[in-house]
Amino acid sequence: MSQKKKQKRGNFQGSRINPRHFSKGQVKFYIILVPLSLFMILPVVMLINRAFMPLGELFAFPPHIIARNPTMNNFKSLFALSSTTGVPMLRYLLNSVIVTVLTVLLNLVITILGAYTFAKKNFKGKAVLFEINQLALMFVPTAVAISRYLVIVNLNLTDTWLVHVLPLAAMPVGLFLVKQFTDQIPDALIEAAVMDGAKELTIVRRIIVPLIRPALATSVVLTFQQVWMAVEASNNYVNNDTMRTLAYYLNSLSTNNTVAAAGMTAAASVLLFLPNLLIFICMQSQVMNTMSHSGIK
Repeated sequence: MSQKKKQKRGNFQGSRINPRHFSKGQVKFYIILVPLSLFMILPVVMLINRAFMPLGELFAFPPHIIARNPTMNNFKSLFALSSTTGVPMLRYLLNSVIVTVLTVLLNLVITILGAYTFAKKNFKGKAVLFEINQLALMFVPTAVAISRYLVIVNLNLTDTWLVHVLPLAAMPVGLFLVKQFTDQIPDALIEAAVMDGAKELTIVRRIIVPLIRPALATSVVLTFQQVWMAVEASNNYVNNDTMRTLAYYLNSLSTNNTVAAAGMTAAASVLLFLPNLLIFICMQSQVMNTMSHSGIK
């Protein structure tokens, strides 16, 4: 086969694999992916619309996906209820923001330093410690609830801000993903920095962090979702209502089984869900990049 024919064949195959414009060959992908996408996004659409449904539509059968008579009464009732309590909703919101920001920042520092140490340093017990981290992935929070409670009580952390932050400051799954990503950084790059006189923190700040940003973004998303939705600390370790979080307050509404609380519960679900959705949308490209490369060395 001549060189010219090989080049044409290569261009043709490349255009089929990654076409720059729409072609008839893409129709079969749209036939499968568009219905699948609509099916996947349907729960999100229904969750948001339920927050704007009047009580009659919330209990309609079969259930409605789109609100036919949208109303803001559910949100008005939710904020009106919070104004009658001793602690306003804005206080719960402020607590959640403070706790989430502190936990995410502390988790980011621990994850970066831990991943760099496991990936690029050799020390005694390294393999055992990393296996312990992997073993921690098997335990759900419920399995360690009693032991965690005993530790917190013995350290006298109840009714403090630390009780919100410390239990979630380290995430085994985040450390694993970032460590796998750090493994891909060439050792020669770090050795060159050492020869130039760079210290450990300088190497981490100027070399490691810029190269593992996708993995760090994924860690931030996972940590944010877990902290924002967490109610364990507010339920078990905090007695002062002014130190509890928004997730605790909104989830307490869902325990009310009265018909009148159904609309407020739907509105509360949207308020808890939207921040998670927004942060994932903002960082989805980084998250997908991490998932596709975290296992490749």
